[in-house]
Amino acid sequence: MPATIAKTTWKIDAAHSSAEFKVRHMMISYVKGELSGVSGVLELDDENYSRSTIEASIPVATLRTGNDDRDVHLKAADFFDVEKFPVMTFKSKNIRSLGGNDYAVAGDLTIRGVTKSITLTVADVSKPIIDPWGNARLGLSCAAKINRKDFGLLWDTLLEAGGAVLGDEVTITLDVEFTKDK
Repeated sequence: MPATIAKTTWKIDAAHSSAEFKVRHMMISYVKGELSGVSGVLELDDENYSRSTIEASIPVATLRTGNDDRDVHLKAADFFDVEKFPVMTFKSKNIRSLGGNDYAVAGDLTIRGVTKSITLTVADVSKPIIDPWGNARLGLSCAAKINRKDFGLLWDTLLEAGGAVLGDEVTITLDVEFTKDK
C-alpha cells in the first residue's frame, strides 16, 4: 500500500503580503514599484516541502511606482496592457531544497499572456505559528530576475548619449504570508 502524503492547504493573506519590482532607469538608477492583491494557494507537504505546490496571481492594475503618469503608462498597451491582460500568474512545477530553510521553486510565470519558466529563490521560510486568533500562519520571502522583453514588455527609447531608458532585467521580490485552511 503506498504511503499517504500529508498535505495541508494554505492561502495567501493579501493584507500581509507584498510584490515588488525594480528595473534600471536611464542606466543610472532604479525605479521601484509594487503590486497588491496577491492571492493564491500553497499545497504544503508537511514532511517534505519539495513535494509541495504553489499557485499565485496578482492583479496588474494594482501596480504603483509613486508616479501617476508612469503608472498609467505601465498599465497601457506599451507595457502590461491591463485591459487585455489583467492578471499575472505563477504556477510551480518543481521545488528543490537549497539547504536550511531555502528553496528553488521552478515554475511558469505568465505576464501579458506570455508564459515562461523561471526560478524563484525562496528564503526565510518560517515555521508555522498560531496567531492570537487561533489561525496557523507561515511566511516566506522570494526573489527572481527576469528579462522583461521575454514577456512582451518591449517599449523603450534610446538615450542620446547611448544606452536605453529602461534596462531589460527586472528584479522581482515577494514577501508572502499564508494562513492555513481549517
